[in-house]
Amino acid sequence: MVGLTQFLPEDWRDATLLGRIDFGDGPTPVLVRGGRIEDVSSVAPTTAELMNAFAPGASLPRGADLGPLEALDVRPVWADTAEAPAKLLAPVDLQCLKAAGVTFAVSTLERVIEERARGDAAEALNIRAQLAERMGGDLKNVRPGSEGAARLKAALISDGLWSQYLEVAIGPDAEIFTKGPTLSSMGWGDAVGVRSDSHWNNPEPEVVLLCDGAGNIRGAALGNDVNLRDFEGRSALLLSKAKDNNASCAIGPFVRLFDASFGLDDVRAAEVSLEITGRDNFVLTGHSNMSLISRDPADLAGQALGKHHQYPDGFALFLGTMFAPIQDRDTPGQGFTHKIGDRVRVSTPRLGVLENQVVHCHDALPWTFGVTALMRNLAGRGLL
Repeated sequence: MVGLTQFLPEDWRDATLLGRIDFGDGPTPVLVRGGRIEDVSSVAPTTAELMNAFAPGASLPRGADLGPLEALDVRPVWADTAEAPAKLLAPVDLQCLKAAGVTFAVSTLERVIEERARGDAAEALNIRAQLAERMGGDLKNVRPGSEGAARLKAALISDGLWSQYLEVAIGPDAEIFTKGPTLSSMGWGDAVGVRSDSHWNNPEPEVVLLCDGAGNIRGAALGNDVNLRDFEGRSALLLSKAKDNNASCAIGPFVRLFDASFGLDDVRAAEVSLEITGRDNFVLTGHSNMSLISRDPADLAGQALGKHHQYPDGFALFLGTMFAPIQDRDTPGQGFTHKIGDRVRVSTPRLGVLENQVVHCHDALPWTFGVTALMRNLAGRGLL
């Protein structure tokens, strides 16, 4: 049994947490309030429906009490123990999985480096040094879509340094893409996958917003938007292969719903930490602050849903990574890439800790439980 409380927000007893747990009969939406787990499936059979059924700020009905959270027996996939009686799932179900790209200066520069290196990690070192010298300090202070951004764009074009990534970093339109299909995200303690034919890849630790079908931001969680840098670097048109693979998306451990004690300003001020530990004794740590984001989280959510596009079941929106691991792991100048067995921890005090272990995509459990299977399962349990 794993002490799940060590992965929860530091003030979890005062938080309202939304999640999904499989007790053996299928996904069950739960709320954690006052330190106790409530089965709210009789109120709403999915977390998407729960968010749509009640307005922001409304009191959510009580569910069936399942006992204290400390007694929940869940275990990560790498635990050398018998199978646990319950499995903590990703806290989203029917919501679309969306992501915003190049929203931080550091990740913007790394995307430009990928593009210019054409997926060659060795060449990236030289390009990184050149770009940092020429423009690294400018991006942090540029407001996307402003007159200053337009002037910087003109200067970079003149210097032959313009990039499609810079367009979405400082131009008026954010990059919003679909990370993966509905129901494909992994939860806390699950494996996350990288393709076996990728030789330059990394985690992308992010804060994830949960939005209802009207676009209201209802809460936040932690996410890992696993990325294959060599694939995207070869061509931006390979984005889907770089981003959408088996087990390549993780969200958890819970969504912390907004209330009087936690809101969007707390997201804006969040200090997010990354820790990677490998079987080769390699350790990488880092931290960054959401205050460095180039576009406000509310603006990103507004660009994801509007008159041009709707998501009736809501959506989960990755806000973009503030990390681009470049620490050499093996050969000097080759930078960082994952190895099988890496343990990845994404954390921030008010949202908790999302921990996953890296495997090859084809070694992760095949994804077989889709929308049809969910509907049949809910109907069979009398929840529809």
